[in-house]
Amino acid sequence: MNYIDENFYNLIYAFENTDIYAMYNHMVKGFKKIPEATQKSVENFFRQFNYWGEIDIADENFESFFQKAQVFKNHTKDYLWLYSHLADARSKHLLYAILNNYYNFDFSNLSNASNFAFKQYFDLDLVPKCSDEVFVDVGTYIGDSVLDYISSYGENSYKKIYCYDITQTTLEKAKFNLQNYKNIEYKNCAVTNFSGTIGISCNDFSPSANTTTQASDADIVAVKLDEDIDEKITMIKMDIEGGEKNALLGAQRHIKEDAPKLFISVYHNNTDIFELPKLIESFNPRYKFYLRYYGGPIYPTEIVLIALTDENLPNML
Repeated sequence: MNYIDENFYNLIYAFENTDIYAMYNHMVKGFKKIPEATQKSVENFFRQFNYWGEIDIADENFESFFQKAQVFKNHTKDYLWLYSHLADARSKHLLYAILNNYYNFDFSNLSNASNFAFKQYFDLDLVPKCSDEVFVDVGTYIGDSVLDYISSYGENSYKKIYCYDITQTTLEKAKFNLQNYKNIEYKNCAVTNFSGTIGISCNDFSPSANTTTQASDADIVAVKLDEDIDEKITMIKMDIEGGEKNALLGAQRHIKEDAPKLFISVYHNNTDIFELPKLIESFNPRYKFYLRYYGGPIYPTEIVLIALTDENLPNML
């Protein structure tokens, strides 16, 4: 057993042998020991992006910590499953660093696990080259991921790019930013697990965090990738603020039959990090899983699951 394994299993042992309220109290005490400016920064961040429960320091409201304690206690087997299915040591160290950050406010391991050598999503150790890709960018925003793809692999590396986004204004910015590139199709649609219409909930702080909602005034077209794209898909990136699970469900046929390279955000709720790889494996058991991190050291966001089959991996792996 190496030190990464030892650290991870010791942390899981702590989850298994500590009750939820004791874990919650441990996290509250740990949070109060970090600098006050950092506490306030975390509180403000949670207020802006309400994915993980509330933190209100003045009211002693640490709902987020209690929710995490519940997940730690109820899903230790799922974390063990994920750890055993991660295909490299970097991924395993990252999973430990994420959990240790949540539980012990360990910033150093998370900082060391960051992956800034390459553009976000496009890890050149795992995907060193691309050609004739049919790339589906779900959550295009202003086209930044497409630009990163092109800068990583070249403008002749793809056959077609599909850009999906629920926010028309940001999709227009993507069109402007990508105007010099050919064979890009823009779709002001929500990618999910049904075809019809859906509402949009606008985030007060950033349109990048707009989400879908089952509101009565639904007016955004909702599509399933399995129905919306007929041709073979070779690559999918998803970053849609917690909608990734439903989007994957709507792409089940493509994942099963085409085995595209998958780059999926897994940080928008507390269970995505293990639920989404389990879902992908249920569609196609040939996938191998990797985690990469593109966020800062204080709180883990920008966690990306990369899922590849042997056909998509470089020969040296």
